[in-house]
Amino acid sequence: METKDILLELRTKKGLSQDALGEKLHVTRQAVSRWETGDTLPNTETLKALSKLYDVSINTLLGSPRKLICQCCGMPLEDSFISREPDGTMNEEYCKWCYAGGEFVYTSLDTLLDFLVGHMANENWPPEQARAYFEDQLPKLKHWQQAGKQENSDK
Repeated sequence: METKDILLELRTKKGLSQDALGEKLHVTRQAVSRWETGDTLPNTETLKALSKLYDVSINTLLGSPRKLICQCCGMPLEDSFISREPDGTMNEEYCKWCYAGGEFVYTSLDTLLDFLVGHMANENWPPEQARAYFEDQLPKLKHWQQAGKQENSDK
């Protein structure tokens, strides 16, 4: 679905007229109309405001052009799984289980590995195989790469 269609659908689901939405966002009705006809796109700040108003990610507003995954655990992200900053805005980099209230839940890679292996291993995926997979994949994610850089700079 295109951004223009998503914006129209979300506005109508919320029961807002173009005028009412424009007032909430401090833009004109014509600006809202141009977004919904595909003539223009909202700017970054307006996308953030729309994300908060509709409780969907900016990625969703833009038609999900990229597949989001948690940069801590690797889980695919849907809007209902996306973490939030303390002010309520969505943080599209992390799931709500790895990053909550502005804080990371897992303070070490080993803690996360133990949790994932305990919950993901089963009769078809033995714990050793699950651990080997996560040990290979998790260090490639942004959070753990940054944590590794931080450790090295502390030495």
